Amino acid sequence: MRTVYDETDVRRTIATLTDRIAAAFSGEALLNIVGIRTRGEVLARRLAEKLAGRGFAKIGRGVLDITLYRDDLSEIGPRPLVRPTEIHIDMDGHPLLLVDDVLFTGRSIRAALNALSDFGRPGAVRLAVLVDRGGRELPIAPDFTGLMLKDVPKDHRVNVKLKEIDGRDEILVEPRG
Repeated sequence: MRTVYDETDVRRTIATLTDRIAAAFSGEALLNIVGIRTRGEVLARRLAEKLAGRGFAKIGRGVLDITLYRDDLSEIGPRPLVRPTEIHIDMDGHPLLLVDDVLFTGRSIRAALNALSDFGRPGAVRLAVLVDRGGRELPIAPDFTGLMLKDVPKDHRVNVKLKEIDGRDEILVEPRG
């Protein structure tokens, strides 16, 4: 099993993800792109920039904090860090691309869908993830995947690092510590 994906791999994976998204949506219609804090937010920004470079002229952007919607909130600790959700877009009736870095159990995406419902009713919600590592506990599947990792042991973690937050782009598969 490969455990390290470097900057070139990440760039190629984001390009693949962009290609798949661009093929599925019209560049003429409004497309709202909402990233789940923190790395989903960065990926959403990068995807929006790449899509704009391909002629997508109407892109709405948003950032979603799902902390208070998580079903494991009590395990996070007594004072979880809650940052603002920033959704100032017209969601009703328009397609929405929800973006996250890693899809594992599906619980974060369920929390994100619950949070989104507080802001409106998109025409359709599509899910884009940089890495799908399998291991779902809920019936949630991505519509767009950059990298599929099927053989990650349950006791391992997929860590996505992005320049804007971590100083470098890479994907690491490593034991939980």
